[in-house]
Amino acid sequence: MLKKYIIVFLISMVPLIELRGAILYAVGFELPIWPSCLVAVLGNMLPVPFIFLFARRILEWGKDKKVIGGFFRWCLEKGDKARVKLESKAGRGLYIALLLFVGIPLPGTGAWTGTLAASFLNMDFKKSVLYVLLGVLLAGVIMLIASLGVFGAISLAK
Repeated sequence: MLKKYIIVFLISMVPLIELRGAILYAVGFELPIWPSCLVAVLGNMLPVPFIFLFARRILEWGKDKKVIGGFFRWCLEKGDKARVKLESKAGRGLYIALLLFVGIPLPGTGAWTGTLAASFLNMDFKKSVLYVLLGVLLAGVIMLIASLGVFGAISLAK
């Protein structure tokens, strides 16, 4: 049983798969729901602070380098322009947009991508992590409902 929880934890840390795949795995292998969801959320959130804190720092570090400097400067400038544009349109709703971006389980959206965006946009660390967590919880609820529905339908068809 512990081995399956470790698998849930590791799956939830993989970019693009994240919690969505981990919950699907847990429901498919009939693991207890609430412990599986908790393990998936913890695994999905573990990389978030590191991504946030280091993504922009790597860009800042590399902006003066010979080979990569141009691209890194472009990323920083693009992020700064996008932040100003988004803040003028969304205002305080920017963090709600982050929550929804992370929370709606579509390919390419999730904690990794949302955290990278928040870091590149130079958003507030604490607020970003909180809203990414809320988005992960929303995605977990959506995936749990969808997974239980799909696997419930499969078990009825047997």
